[in-house]
Amino acid sequence: MNGSHRILLFLGLIFLVNCREQSAKQKVNKPAVILDQPLKLVWSDEFDYEGIPDEQKWKHQTTGPDKGHWFNGEHQHYTASLKNAYVSEGSLKIVALNEELTQSGVTKNYTSARLNSTFPFTYGKIEVKAKLPQGQGTWPAIWTLGTNINELGNPFGERYGAVGWPDCGEIDIMEQNGWQKSKTIGHLHWGNTKTGKYENQGSTYMLKTSSKNYHIYSAIWNKDSIQIKVNQQTFLSIKNTKELPYDNPHYLLLNLAVGGNLGGNLPDQWEPQVFEIDYVRIYQ
Repeated sequence: MNGSHRILLFLGLIFLVNCREQSAKQKVNKPAVILDQPLKLVWSDEFDYEGIPDEQKWKHQTTGPDKGHWFNGEHQHYTASLKNAYVSEGSLKIVALNEELTQSGVTKNYTSARLNSTFPFTYGKIEVKAKLPQGQGTWPAIWTLGTNINELGNPFGERYGAVGWPDCGEIDIMEQNGWQKSKTIGHLHWGNTKTGKYENQGSTYMLKTSSKNYHIYSAIWNKDSIQIKVNQQTFLSIKNTKELPYDNPHYLLLNLAVGGNLGGNLPDQWEPQVFEIDYVRIYQ
């Protein structure tokens, strides 16, 4: 083989490799189609300020709707205190403390915070970047409820109607129980619109570094389906049918419960536990 042939062969091999690399890059970078239209950011909180959570975006829910208690056997009172929820160094901190507090004639030995967003939305992508508490007995959650729920403390009152739970629909984008911190939970609860019966579906995702690193918890909700994801990996997906009440506006909630059904047993020695949120974004 003479020199010119070697050069031509060499150039041909380079061209072939480049074509294969370009083809691979195109497959990797091809955007996923997740909604009928391109997504646009419609509401967010980047927590790029200091102090109390933005009162135009968040409302504290502090009165227990079950005769001064919270449902599910939880051990905390939620407060609007700065020590239970504050923004600093670019993130929101929700803190569960071991302290006695009496509210509405009910005494509890723990305090924390529950924040309700003031933004009603129907369909879209909800994305929250968060770091979870590691302590036994903690029950952090990122979730939505229908704005038509008749629960005391709903930030919208009866503006969108007044139905009970689960008829309003609930989307649990992230929950974590208090005894198995290597998993996160995605779950949906609803009342069947035809039969009136309670129905639900859930799944878990193994995530061993939830308290060490930030991870992205998200849901994609449209008229056809609801998908729950961790770091863009779908681990729960259901069809959104007429029997499900997921065609009405919802609002986002962030809270850190103590004990109860998913919190479980509490340790003898309690250290302050922090649920840290880097950002919240809603796309449509």
